[in-house]
Amino acid sequence: MPPLTNSTIHFGSFVVTSQVFYKTAYSYALVNIRPLLPGHVLVSPLRAAKRLSDLNHAEVTDLFMTVQEVGRMVERVYGASSLNIAIQDGPAAGQSVPHLHTHIIPRQNADLDEHGGGDAIYGMLEGDDGDVGKHLWERSNRRPKFPAVDDSSRKPRTEEEMAEEAQRLAREMTRQRL
Repeated sequence: MPPLTNSTIHFGSFVVTSQVFYKTAYSYALVNIRPLLPGHVLVSPLRAAKRLSDLNHAEVTDLFMTVQEVGRMVERVYGASSLNIAIQDGPAAGQSVPHLHTHIIPRQNADLDEHGGGDAIYGMLEGDDGDVGKHLWERSNRRPKFPAVDDSSRKPRTEEEMAEEAQRLAREMTRQRL
């Protein structure tokens, strides 16, 4: 399956075209380099706005309609009964890439019991596990000045793994619209 667009799509300074599985007039949805749970995806405006307040009315409307549509699909595809939908709006809120993005995380009953319960997702988002910018930076072969050691079992996914998931989810978005 070819990419959804011939245009290059950026997430901050990172090229993510092959990770994109859905695109609208003002927004796109992409698979996450290091999902916190299976099906954890992101929705972002095409324009590299840093904050929610930087979007115009049409972009805000499109962003949240896209979040709703993608949320329905990941809930169905990943057998979830609920979703976490989160925006870390600015650096002080934990935003690691200076490009507004919405996390959509499919949830199931007791899926994080071994991590302290359902609310553990918020600490995961704010911690090293949820640092999308760091993991994209490392994948781009640029080394951070002081690389952190990651002892967790979750490793950043390869470009090929993310492209494969993006293609599968693109087919699901098409199926959902039928």
